[in-house]
Amino acid sequence: MASIVMVGEVAGCRIDPVPEGVSVRPITRDDARTVGELYYQAYGGTADASVEAATADITASFEGEYGPFLWEASPVAERDGAVVAAVLTVERAPWDDVPDCPFIIEVFTDPTERRRGIARHLMTWTMAALARRGHDEVALRVMDDNSPALALYESLGFARR
Repeated sequence: MASIVMVGEVAGCRIDPVPEGVSVRPITRDDARTVGELYYQAYGGTADASVEAATADITASFEGEYGPFLWEASPVAERDGAVVAAVLTVERAPWDDVPDCPFIIEVFTDPTERRRGIARHLMTWTMAALARRGHDEVALRVMDDNSPALALYESLGFARR
């Protein structure tokens, strides 16, 4: 497995319809624990060793560990008051192998909510927010064996870089 950096243009991005029963809002600092729990669950416990470690990683993201956090371009989706998906975006990532543009550091969805258009809606929401801020493109990293994510990103116009 290897990671791939992909870049997408944000100008003219139209926000996909929000799936039925889902509401979307910008993430807040108060979401750290809930989003940390979802992060741990979404990756089946492989992203971090525990919910506490996942929550610490989310908090570190908020504090700029992976670049200046863009609150207004980092939405969460809720169903029945529970966070079921999130996109976390930074102004610039600290890694040398990525473009100098906003960078999506995480996209994750509750396993029971996958394939319902939630991540697609959040991605287009993020891209539109970045366009409103005057950005031209956004980048992200994805594993080359993550076919569902690759298909989503390619359908949104992202290309490998």
